[in-house]
Amino acid sequence: MSKENIKLNISGMTCVNCSNGIEKISNKMKGLSFSKVSFTSNSGEFIIDTEHLSKHKLINKIKALGYEVVEDLEELEKNKIKAYIKLKNTFFISLGFTSLMFYFMFFPKENNTYILFFLASIVQFYCGLRFYTLSYKALSHNNYDMNVLVALGTSAAYFYSAFVVISPSLFPENLRFVYFDGAAVIITFILLGRLLEERSRAKASDFLKSLMNLAPLKANIIKDNDDIKQILAKDLEIGDMVLIKQGEQVSADCLITNGYADINASMITGESMPVYKTRGDEIIAGTINTNGVIEAKVLKKSTDTKISKIIDLLSLAQSKQMPIARFADKVANIFVPLVIGISILTFLVWYFIVGNTLMAILASISVLIISCPCALGLATPIAIVSSVAAGAKEGILIKNPEVLEIIKDIRYVVFDKTGTLTKGEIKVKDMDIDEKYLNLIYALEKVNEHAISKAIINYIDDKNIKEESIELEEFKNIPGRGLFAKYNNELVLVGNLALLEENNISIDQMKKEFYLNTLKKGNVSVLVSYKNECLGSICLEDEIKEGAVELIKALNAKNIQTILLTGDNKLTAKNIANTLGIKTIYSEVLPNEKYDLIKSLQKNSKIMFVGDGVNDSPSIKQADIGITLNSGSDITKDAGDIILMNNDISSVLKSINLSFKTMKIIKQNLFWAFFYNALGIPLAAGIFYSSFGIMLSPMYAGIAMSFSSVIVVLNSLRLKMYSL
Repeated sequence: MSKENIKLNISGMTCVNCSNGIEKISNKMKGLSFSKVSFTSNSGEFIIDTEHLSKHKLINKIKALGYEVVEDLEELEKNKIKAYIKLKNTFFISLGFTSLMFYFMFFPKENNTYILFFLASIVQFYCGLRFYTLSYKALSHNNYDMNVLVALGTSAAYFYSAFVVISPSLFPENLRFVYFDGAAVIITFILLGRLLEERSRAKASDFLKSLMNLAPLKANIIKDNDDIKQILAKDLEIGDMVLIKQGEQVSADCLITNGYADINASMITGESMPVYKTRGDEIIAGTINTNGVIEAKVLKKSTDTKISKIIDLLSLAQSKQMPIARFADKVANIFVPLVIGISILTFLVWYFIVGNTLMAILASISVLIISCPCALGLATPIAIVSSVAAGAKEGILIKNPEVLEIIKDIRYVVFDKTGTLTKGEIKVKDMDIDEKYLNLIYALEKVNEHAISKAIINYIDDKNIKEESIELEEFKNIPGRGLFAKYNNELVLVGNLALLEENNISIDQMKKEFYLNTLKKGNVSVLVSYKNECLGSICLEDEIKEGAVELIKALNAKNIQTILLTGDNKLTAKNIANTLGIKTIYSEVLPNEKYDLIKSLQKNSKIMFVGDGVNDSPSIKQADIGITLNSGSDITKDAGDIILMNNDISSVLKSINLSFKTMKIIKQNLFWAFFYNALGIPLAAGIFYSSFGIMLSPMYAGIAMSFSSVIVVLNSLRLKMYSL
């Protein structure tokens, strides 16, 4: 037996049921041992026994179901865009013609029924063609889904109305009613639901393209004769020597062999501050050299760097299949055959037992009309439309409405730190330096571009201290240490303890304790000296966002465990977690470690991840619900299911509350839809006619159908008025 693992790009899937259908049918093929089809990523993974099943035969089977199998991602993207545009155009055509129908219903013209017949025919057979096509292919493989329900219900309403218009003499005068509007409304709203689903997936792979742009394109390779030549980073080989100048991206995962620099690795590690790196330290491709010049030895090829591994993780997370239960589609597999059976049985009873041919026809049609899945089809999409609108009012952009169904099941909310729970902006918190020295410090810091310098300058600016003209000499920026200069031939230093000790600066015990206590709390602190005397230190911190403390408290109250997951050091992470009330902390973790932790937690429960940096994107995509901030990177926003447009971290709780309310409304809608069918179908079939003289004619069946839909829509619209 020869096993082969096959990965296919599949286009044309319109809902989760499509991917389920492909799995269901393919699993029946001899020689297939495993299949996993993802509606989200338009991909499928199959393991076949090549002795019994060929790749070609498998592809032909998928094509026979009505889907396309394409060779590369670029072609898949083109097909997805083309399908989305076609669906959008079809929806607006359906909406336009349906609106015209209502106009002629309220303002009737001569030959009004023929106008309605013409408009309804366009909606039924052009806009609704996809439902007929997919229904035929589903039924040909013994699969009953929502497409079958839509085609069945709208056809019953449409063809009954068409016969009334074309051959009115076949019907008694009191039964000459048309239901074109009902069929058109069903098709329009179902198309709207499909459009919402497609929209949530339209940019599913854009984040991968954005991430690839982070990978360095060029590298400065050092030749054996010390000449420097610029080449493509992808052409670097292990052992090559590269030169990385100030402001340039690190061209590969390297080991520094000469020089030192401050490396901004926030896009990989999430650390808010540049990290000092020198000989013997490893640096990561895609990070930025903010200060200094270094020579480094290439350790890994471009296909094996950490940035490439992040891309691989994202691709893997994207292909996962969300465990979302499509309740209506599952019930349809039972409901559709049942309705057809009841309709046929109704006809047979009235025709053979009662002996009334006209009543047999009308009763069987009434059963189909009243069981038309309008309310069932509207139960979810209208609730989702209302939910998305309610969220938008609160600054919550729900990209993927499917997550509303699973938020209720989450047990863990995992938070990134920098930029998510904290503002991601270094600010001066405290200092023990006399303000008369602020002008001197200002003069030294203003010539530097480091994040600490900018924070100190902003702090002094806010003090509105009268600026004095100070000219410094011999200015030096010492990476990993601080700033060096002379003023009036006296030494001025701003930096860490090592810088002062190297220059033999004595430090008062109280000032030293202030400095060390700041570091113990996980904050950043710099010492200042002038005339060989330590003036004190400046304490800086990344401020916690407003509402963060309240959010953690509210989540804990809901028995949802909160976790802090950050690339920052242990002291900083612990300080932030203690302030917020988070008990579980994971610090100094890389993106792949974050990703692995999320996968580990998912074994037991649903996970929500909240982050904003590129380094968070694999975890956001892998988590059951990924939430990001509008201030985050484009890559992260593309990967997330929900974007907090107002950057208000408290909106995480609002998202959870909205999910609970939405699912409650959807369940109410589904209950009403099925309750109405359970009550209406027996009436339409004429079960109570002999005993009570009660029977629904097609007209009243149509009214009942519309009434149930109105209730579902009005119930869904309550979400727009819901206060989060």
